[in-house]
Amino acid sequence: MRLQAHTWLAAALLATAGAASAGVTVNYEKPDEYIDMPRSPQDRDQVLRELTRHFNKLAEELPAGQDLKVTVTDIDLAGREEPRRWAMDDIRIMRGGADWPTMKLSYTLEQNGQVVRSGEDSLKNMMYQQRINRYFSSDALRYEKQMIDDWFQKTVTGSQVSRK
Repeated sequence: MRLQAHTWLAAALLATAGAASAGVTVNYEKPDEYIDMPRSPQDRDQVLRELTRHFNKLAEELPAGQDLKVTVTDIDLAGREEPRRWAMDDIRIMRGGADWPTMKLSYTLEQNGQVVRSGEDSLKNMMYQQRINRYFSSDALRYEKQMIDDWFQKTVTGSQVSRK
């Protein structure tokens, strides 16, 4: 009898711990067909890994019990990738014109398994070179991260984003 009580208590604590955690699931739908991604498979994978890490970092701000599911359907990175003749890798040139980053995604925000909010969004950062950016200039995805931050704060957490 006492063993059953301990087992039940352990199961209850485990269930509570799972319900209290917040997380994110990111899926990339047909990434080989995205408008603008690096040509190299290794570079493409690195971009997707880095964006996933960023979504995971943002998910740490979610209240306990909330989970975010994101499906990215298209990405157009800031600038344009141009081949270099003497090197194996390409270079990304950012001119600040109509080369701003964009992303299309769908999302579902759940609280303890119940849908709180869901939708589809087209993210863009049209003034990407004119805004103050909190990411280092050495971060190749700083403009995309800023764009995702704005979306997350406005759409997921519901707080208004201050435009600088």
